[in-house]
Amino acid sequence: MSHDSELATSAAGSLDRGRFRYFPVAPGRLEFAIELRRAILEMQPVVVAVELPTSLEEVYRNAVARLPEMSVVVYPDATDPERAVYVPVEPADPFTEAVRTAGETGAEVMFLEPGAGARPHLPDAYPDPYALRSVGLDKYVEAYRIHPQERDETVAAHAAGMAWKLQGSDPEARVMVVVSLNLLDAMEAPQDEPPRSGIEEVQLLNPHPDCLVEITTEYPFLQWRYENYRSEMSNEKLADRRWSQLALLREAERQYEKNAGEKIQQWQRRLMARYTRNLALVSGGLVAGLFDLTVAARSIADDNYAWEVWDVAGRYPAQKVESDLETVNLSGEEVWINMRKMRLRRRLPHPKQRLRPASLKPRKKEIQPGEWARNLDGNTICSYPPEDLVIENYGQILKAKAKSILSEERVRTEPFTTSVRDGIDLRETIRNWYEKKIYVREFDKISGEVGALVVIYDEDREDRYTYLTTWLGEHQNESDMAFYSTDPFANMVGPGIGRAEYGGFLMTLPPRRMVDVWGDPDYWLAETKPERLLLAALDYSIYRHVVYVAVRPPRSIFRTIAYRLARSILYVPIGQLAPAKLKKIRVVHVLDSYARREEAKDYLW
Repeated sequence: MSHDSELATSAAGSLDRGRFRYFPVAPGRLEFAIELRRAILEMQPVVVAVELPTSLEEVYRNAVARLPEMSVVVYPDATDPERAVYVPVEPADPFTEAVRTAGETGAEVMFLEPGAGARPHLPDAYPDPYALRSVGLDKYVEAYRIHPQERDETVAAHAAGMAWKLQGSDPEARVMVVVSLNLLDAMEAPQDEPPRSGIEEVQLLNPHPDCLVEITTEYPFLQWRYENYRSEMSNEKLADRRWSQLALLREAERQYEKNAGEKIQQWQRRLMARYTRNLALVSGGLVAGLFDLTVAARSIADDNYAWEVWDVAGRYPAQKVESDLETVNLSGEEVWINMRKMRLRRRLPHPKQRLRPASLKPRKKEIQPGEWARNLDGNTICSYPPEDLVIENYGQILKAKAKSILSEERVRTEPFTTSVRDGIDLRETIRNWYEKKIYVREFDKISGEVGALVVIYDEDREDRYTYLTTWLGEHQNESDMAFYSTDPFANMVGPGIGRAEYGGFLMTLPPRRMVDVWGDPDYWLAETKPERLLLAALDYSIYRHVVYVAVRPPRSIFRTIAYRLARSILYVPIGQLAPAKLKKIRVVHVLDSYARREEAKDYLW
């Protein structure tokens, strides 16, 4: 049977064309590598033809033989002799997987590209490969064909050269053809022999483990999980992108707690999930990539956590510094075009920062373990004034922010007539440009002041914050305060000076009015510590508005209670506030007497 008659017997648009089984892929993407390996193991083709340059065949086979240790193929750029082309050979790349699995099954591997010297730049704007897990290859390809990418004459000539090479395969053999999606329908007709171009000075290098995260298509942590999966292909979670991201974030959390002493809260995890989903949708994907994960980690937590996410993502235990090949530490700019960049300012103690002049007194330490705890007076407690100033100032900022958020929610937009109101609404004007009208907006500014502020870091479902306290302001500018925290005297940082972490707190002005919130029977309705603080805030606020900062809004019954007390709850999601500022006011130091304030500066930094 001739090649033309074989094609005629195949259904139009089918991936099976006579003795050829086409397997289109998105280069470098994990999901295609998984499906391709399954297909080769199931079909057991005699020949596996791959879209790789024939002039790189020997060095590429050597690179595949080194797996799971990654390699980089390097050769001169045909358009600029001063530059080099770097091709990372990764386990999760479908072309690499095709060569590797074919070798395991004993199939012949055919490199299709005539040469790499004049290889055109092929755009790779494909639908998110994660869709393969739900729709399958056939439907994915069918959806891609609805909006195929344009192919110029250079790309068409490139495809024609591979089609010619494919004609020379064993005429009796079953052949699996692994090509890029945008070349799938450009290789159907028989072709003439193309001009050949070779590559000289091809090298195979060993990339340094530290640079893998920048030069690989899929981040190394994901590729290592795939490497563990591919041998048995039983634990699907190892090769699932979402489960891998979850494992990555969990490990980054552990490292963050170890190195920075901070914990990621549940509300931050929810915000990260929502934020990364939105970032993926903006870029037309289903699952966020590593760059977006790092952006979300920095935005929701801080630079330290973003660093841990990036660091964990770069882990690939199989990669070694020592190798029989030359080890190189490449940058992303050397491998990729138009890289996105992000600057992370990691704030961790540095050895040089710990060096202190001999003339400075060192920080005091206990002579005997437990000495400071034994010196507790126990008759009174007080705060540390410099911390009071910080939290009072930030409280004023939160009150103003809550009012501005509510005002923005009540904005009205209308066509311009006689006044620009509170300014031109550019977005609405552009959206309705066909009307030839200018739209202006007006903020419905809320009246009244804020009389109390409640900030909830942790709802404390596990009863971790056992220290319940109410203390009074000492002057007219200092709020009365009720809070729950960890036990400060379980963590002594000085004689009679304990360090605690807020779970939540209430602040209200004017001072010296608040009785013990935690023992007040009027708040029997409260089911949790945050609800007791909110009830007290509504009770003690002398102004109309009460600001409530938390992961989620209070129960609807509190709106009713507020209405009956002629009060209004201004809810602010804690995720809208700067994590660094919140972290700064979360630590509280409790002193066991006023006399400790004089010496506290020697122990608090």
